[in-house]
Amino acid sequence: MTDNGDRTVGLLLAAGGGRRLGGRPKALLGHRGRPLVEHAAGVLRAGGCARVHVVLGARADEVRARALLPDCVLVDNPAWEEGMGASLRAGLDSLAGTGARAALVSLVDQPGIGPEAIARVLGALRSPESLASAAYDGVRGHPVLLGAAHWAGIAATATGDRGARAYLREHAEGIALVECGDVAEAYDIDTEADLAHLE
Repeated sequence: MTDNGDRTVGLLLAAGGGRRLGGRPKALLGHRGRPLVEHAAGVLRAGGCARVHVVLGARADEVRARALLPDCVLVDNPAWEEGMGASLRAGLDSLAGTGARAALVSLVDQPGIGPEAIARVLGALRSPESLASAAYDGVRGHPVLLGAAHWAGIAATATGDRGARAYLREHAEGIALVECGDVAEAYDIDTEADLAHLE
């Protein structure tokens, strides 16, 4: 376990309802014989996060019943239909009082991102003021490392489906880009065609 992993909480956003997938929550999609949320939480752990908070929304009770998420903190986002911004706010709120210096934010619908990318971005933590992001051929993507000093500002601007995008755009010069294109693929599972990526 890296020192940075002890100080950084993995924050998995898994609340979406899968509107473009006919209302199938992405957390419950099957991947390698288990729900996708289980795989994604495991990736955060394998990449070095000592603790993982999982934000649930759509069919949260079913996710709790079907997915094995031992030692994860499960965070309910009753406002999940508002979009990723509400999930990010709920997740950051759940970190209050934990002593974490940073949150490593990952999305449940990106199974092409594995532990290697998590570990690389974790390694960019320098202080609670750190901001870092995986990059794919120079283009910013997930996971994103958010130092604790930025959480209030991010929560204040996280609306709709934008998540931290507006805040990160304003602070672009301070973001350390960590190239991960050689170890991960940043596709999303958004449509029926994308389901071909699942195993």
